[in-house]
Amino acid sequence: MMCSRVLKGHSHGEEQGRLEAFLDRTFDRLQKWYERRLHGALNTLPVIFVFGLVVLISCYFLYTTSKSQLAPDEDQGIVLVKSDGAPTASLDQTERFTSEVNRIGKNIPAVQRIFQFNGVSFGGPPATNTAITGLAFKPWSQRKKTSSQLKNEIQAKVGRIAGLKSVAFQPPVLPGTSGGLPVQFVIGTTDPSLPLYQVSQTLLHKAQDSGLFAFVDSDMQYDKPRVSIHVNRDKAADLGITMADVGQELGAMMSGGYVNRFSVRGRSYKVTPQVSRMQRLNPSQLENYHIRADDGSLVPMSTLVSLKKTVQPQQLKRFQQLNAATISGVPRPGVSLGEAIGFLQKAANQILPKGYTVNYAGQSRQFVKEGGALVVTFFLAIAVIFLVLAAQFESFRDPLIILVTVPMAVSGALIFTCLGVTSINIYTQVGLVTLIGVISKHGILIVQFANQLQRQGYSKREAVEHAAAIRLRPVLMTTAALVIAVVPLILSTGAGAGARFSMGLIIATGMTIGTMFTLFVLPAVYLAVAREHHQENEAEA
Repeated sequence: MMCSRVLKGHSHGEEQGRLEAFLDRTFDRLQKWYERRLHGALNTLPVIFVFGLVVLISCYFLYTTSKSQLAPDEDQGIVLVKSDGAPTASLDQTERFTSEVNRIGKNIPAVQRIFQFNGVSFGGPPATNTAITGLAFKPWSQRKKTSSQLKNEIQAKVGRIAGLKSVAFQPPVLPGTSGGLPVQFVIGTTDPSLPLYQVSQTLLHKAQDSGLFAFVDSDMQYDKPRVSIHVNRDKAADLGITMADVGQELGAMMSGGYVNRFSVRGRSYKVTPQVSRMQRLNPSQLENYHIRADDGSLVPMSTLVSLKKTVQPQQLKRFQQLNAATISGVPRPGVSLGEAIGFLQKAANQILPKGYTVNYAGQSRQFVKEGGALVVTFFLAIAVIFLVLAAQFESFRDPLIILVTVPMAVSGALIFTCLGVTSINIYTQVGLVTLIGVISKHGILIVQFANQLQRQGYSKREAVEHAAAIRLRPVLMTTAALVIAVVPLILSTGAGAGARFSMGLIIATGMTIGTMFTLFVLPAVYLAVAREHHQENEAEA
C-alpha cells in the first residue's frame, strides 16, 4: 500500500534517476564480483567445510569464555550502602558511626537526597548494629559520572569509616529479584551451626583471597557475646531463696516487662519496672544487684551467681529446611556476576564435605535459573524453525542447509561478548534467539531459488551459483535494513541504555558477520547435501 502511494511509476523508455542508476550499477558490479569469487571458492569445497566447522566449534568456546551476568548494569540513579557495626553496638553507637556515611554523601556533588534506616538489615531480623543508607543522585543531565562510577567512589570512602563494615551496591536491575547484594551463595547442611560456620569461613577466606570481590562476607558470625548466669543452688537454699525468686528479681530489673497500670489525674499509665540504663550497661553490673533473703535481709547477687562469657552466632538461618550460611558479596569492577559465582562453585566443590549442598538466593538465584534456560530456548527455537521449514519445503535436507546460517550469525555476535564489549545476559539472549529467525531468511532466499533453477534444467552447481548471485541484492538489503534499524539501540543513552545496547550490538554484529560467512558456506553445503531437483521435472514429463 505504501509503495502504491509513495513510489512513482516508470513509463517505458523513461530514464532512471541518478540514485537509482547508481545503485543498480553498484549492485551489478558487486553481483558479478561475488559470482566470480563464489565460483572460485566452490572449487575448494574442503577448505570451506573446514572453515564452517571451525566457526561451528568456535561458538562453544566463544560462549564459555564470555562474561555472563543477569542483566547489564543500568544507571538507576541510586546507590545503597549496607553498614554493619560491632555485634555489641547499641543503636546510639550505630547512629554515631552512620552519621559519617551521611556526611560523605553530602560532600558528593552528584548526590541529591539521602535517606537512612538504622537498626534494620537485608535478609534477616532487625539488629541494632546494622543500617541501610540510600544515596539518590541528580538526573543524568546534571551530573557527569554514572551511578557505577559513583558507587566505586562511595565504596572507597565508606570503607574507611572506623567502627563500620560498609559496602555500596546498586539495586537489582530486573524486577522480581529479592533485595540484598548481587552474589548470594548459600551453603546448606544438616550439621550443627559450628561445623557449618567453620566450612563457611574457609570458603569466605578463599573468596577474599581471589581478588574478584570488592566486598564479601558471611551472614554466619560467631562473634556475638553471650553471658550465662550460673546460680549456686546450695547457697540460695541456705538463704531461703528459690530459683523462681532469682528469675523474678532479674526479670524485673532487666527485662522491662509490663506488670500493672496506675492512674494519675484520670489517665492510665503502664508500670514497667527496670533499673536505670547506667546500671545495665555491662553484664558485670548484675553482681551489684540485691535480692531479699528469707529473713528479710538484702543479699548481693554476687554471693549467689557467677557469670560465664561465651560467644554465639548473631543469627541462625535456614534455607529450604537446612541449616544455612550465605556468602554475600559485590564483584569488583570488571568482574561479572557469572565469574564470581563460577569461582565460588569451583571452590565449594573442593572444600565442602559430604552432606553439604550449594544453593543460591536473590540475583544469583535468578541468574543461575535464567542462564540454564538459554540453551534450552535456543535449541527449541531451532527445532521449531526446522519443523516449519521442513513442512514448507517438504524436505528434511533443505532446512538443514538453511540452518547452516545460524552458527555463522551466532559466532559473529559472540565475538564481541568474548572481547568484553558486552556480556551474556538476558537481553543478549533475546538478541541471539532473534538472530535464529532473521538470519534463516538468507538461506530460504538462496535455497528456494536454487531449487527452482534446478527444475528449469540447471545443474546443482550452476543453480546455487546463479541463485546466490541473484539473491545477493535482497540478502544485503535485508541485512542493511535490520542493522540500520538497531543503530538507535546501540547509540542510546539514559534509562535502559545498557539493555538496549546489548540487544542492538548482538543483532547488528550477528547479522553483518553472519551474512558474510553465509554467502560462501551455504552454497558449499548446498552442493554437498541438496537433492537433484531437475530429475523431478523429468519424472513429471
